[in-house]
Formats: sequence, C-alpha cells, structure tokens
Amino acid sequence: MVSRKLLIIGDTHIPDRALEIPRQLLKIIESERPYDIVIHTGDYTSEEIYRWVKSLGREVYAVEGNMDWLGLPISEVFKLGKCDFGVVHGDQVYPRGNIRKLTLLARELGVKILISGHTHDPFIKEYQGIYHINPGSLTGTWSGCGGSMKPSLIIAYYSEPTLKLLLYELDRGLGKLSVKEFKISI
Repeated sequence: MVSRKLLIIGDTHIPDRALEIPRQLLKIIESERPYDIVIHTGDYTSEEIYRWVKSLGREVYAVEGNMDWLGLPISEVFKLGKCDFGVVHGDQVYPRGNIRKLTLLARELGVKILISGHTHDPFIKEYQGIYHINPGSLTGTWSGCGGSMKPSLIIAYYSEPTLKLLLYELDRGLGKLSVKEFKISI
C-alpha cells in the first residue's frame, strides 16, 4: 500500500508583502520534514523562497504565480496512486477562485484534483466531480481581492484510496491556530 505525505502551500509573497513565514506555521512545516511531495501554488516573489520550497521534499511541483519571474511552468500535472492532480496558480480564471471556471481548467488538464492559489483564502471543496484544494497564503498577506488575511497551509496524508487533509489557519489577532480535517476518497 502506497503512503505519502504532502505539503501544500502558496502565495508566500516574500519579501514584497511579507518579511517571513509566521513562526507557528514554520515550526509545523519543519517538524514534518521531509515530505514525499511538496506543492507550491506560486507567488513566491523571490528565488530564495523557491529554493527553500525545493529543499522541503523529494518531489516538488511548483508553478509560476502572476507576481513571479522565475521561469516556472504555469501548470503541473502528477499522479498519486490512480488519481491525477493538477497545480496552477489560479490567475487563469476571473473572478478569483471561480469554482466553475477552475473546474473547466481541471478538465482541460485532465485531472480529478486541482490545487490552486491566488485567492489568499483557503478552501477544500468538490464541484461537479472535481476536488478543489487551495492552501491560502502561507504568510497571510493581502491579495488583489482581499483574502482571509490568515496565514494557512495544508498537510495531506495519502494512503490508498484516501487523502486526508489538515488545513492549518493562524488567527494572528488572537494568536490561535486552528486545524480542520477533510477526507477525500480518490
């Protein structure tokens, strides 16, 4: 039986909108290293952050965000078990996070699970047979349309046929870290 650990992050915006990753989230990331698969949805905004992301795991799927100039692909596709995953920044659709248009994009890529960013607001949901995963912004920075302003990340555990996702969100005002669990059968 295949068992894999995934880190799903995005929209770091260091150093243009944030100076660092919040300590509570960095501690979680570091304590779970190494990851089998690391996914970043773009908007690193520095090569230093991109290099750090690449150091976190064995396989890395990294896409270019609308504020990056790193020469990365605009989409990535990979297989986990019998399921095809796609990774995009999300700036390909308007308005940001439009689930119908993201679903069309997932179908174009031929994937059952689409991981995207750009909204700075995390979500995990299913729409018309496609699962959508958005880790939000690792640093909790503002986006062009607001966002949650809460730093967030997802750590996922795959054990065929289940993908268990833990969404971590930090409320900086209260200093409170919350964790929500989701399960997807793939």
